[in-house]
Amino acid sequence: MNGEQEHGQGNTRHWDPVCGRHLEAPESHPSSEYKKRRYFFCSEGCRTAFERQAERFRLNELARAGALMSPGRVRWGLA
Repeated sequence: MNGEQEHGQGNTRHWDPVCGRHLEAPESHPSSEYKKRRYFFCSEGCRTAFERQAERFRLNELARAGALMSPGRVRWGLA
């Protein structure tokens, strides 16, 4: 997911994985790379919070993706 969310007609909107805020121009916001993925943030505070617990945010992101992809249930423990 990489902090990105697709919105029809090829438009990609980024979102802050800490607070969930959508970012229209992510290049102008703070960012951080974790496990070969770039994450964008609305503020330095959110970037700092992410860097303190990056693995927790990544696992939450994977769980959300699993919930969207699996029919009716989430399979935990798969990454």
